[in-house]
Amino acid sequence: PLSVPEGSQVNFGASISGIDIENLTDADYDVIRSALFNHQVIVFENQSHVSPRAQFELTQRFDPLATSYGHGKTLDAKRSILHPDLKTIPRQPQVQVIGNGFVAEYEGLENITLRHPHHKTFHATAIPEADDLDFTRFYRWHIDASLYGLAPPIVTTLLAVRVPGGRTQVCRYDDGTGDELVVPLGTTAFVSGYAMYDALSPTDQEFARSTRIEYAPHPYIWMSGAKSRSDGLGMVSEGKEIPLDQLPVIEEDKIQILPICWRNPETGKLAVQIHPSAVRKLHLADGSVIEDLAEVREIVHRLQRPGIAPKLVYAHDWEEGDLVLFHNRGVLHSVVGAFAEHEVRLFRQCNVAASEFPLGP
Repeated sequence: PLSVPEGSQVNFGASISGIDIENLTDADYDVIRSALFNHQVIVFENQSHVSPRAQFELTQRFDPLATSYGHGKTLDAKRSILHPDLKTIPRQPQVQVIGNGFVAEYEGLENITLRHPHHKTFHATAIPEADDLDFTRFYRWHIDASLYGLAPPIVTTLLAVRVPGGRTQVCRYDDGTGDELVVPLGTTAFVSGYAMYDALSPTDQEFARSTRIEYAPHPYIWMSGAKSRSDGLGMVSEGKEIPLDQLPVIEEDKIQILPICWRNPETGKLAVQIHPSAVRKLHLADGSVIEDLAEVREIVHRLQRPGIAPKLVYAHDWEEGDLVLFHNRGVLHSVVGAFAEHEVRLFRQCNVAASEFPLGP
């Protein structure tokens, strides 16, 4: 198990050592698979040598029929909020480079400037400039998923190639609760969808089991005019979403209506797995549909907010060479932190759109 700060109630995450990811055997994979579905976030240390090919093969091993990057080609859309944050490795197009700062050369990419997403570009309010290096926020709690057409990836892998060292920041929720959390600079924060489900009242658990979420078409373009809540958990309703008639052509059969609760394929446990920024409607058990966007967001936020309490957040303290494999259908995660321009951070990310949709209750 991973070590967590005193007072934390994080009960997920594990580290594995002694496995050669570059030459993965079937027996190795069986150990990793069982650990992943039981612990949700797996850390392999000292993996700087792992090639983009091996990273992709580990990721794809969970779904051999899956071949394309989790967002397909939608990143080409300049209006997508994801567009500026990713660069594709030429010889392994399912693997993306993310980070912060100028990198002269890496894996066939030359003279690239990476941009660590900053909450001031996405949130409705921002931490004052004078506090920016000491305080930060969760940028956007999410699942890695296109939520339109392509099925959500089962797993994502993140490899830390270069990590700026040392300092911590205080992550503030800024939602009136006073909640905050000391985090390592540039951490990736994880919360368990299973803990999120367990935190609900029996009535809300029944609601979550029986309700489905309809996601917006082309969600990352649709939400591009809107702004996020200060806790990074969904959007503020100001009517700033891109109107449907101004989106790329909408193919009705690609609109996704997914269960709120996704079932773990090994344990059978239920996780509340909602991408709160992209929700548009709620389909209730009695066949009725809640279409008022502000109401939909309030309901979803009420269901998810207890699950991101500081004591339930695992904030990974990245070391160079860390390879983190996480269950994208069992956890939510968020970018966190504000870097100075000279603080160079270089990561490789891989996920592949799944061949099947997640199981519901």
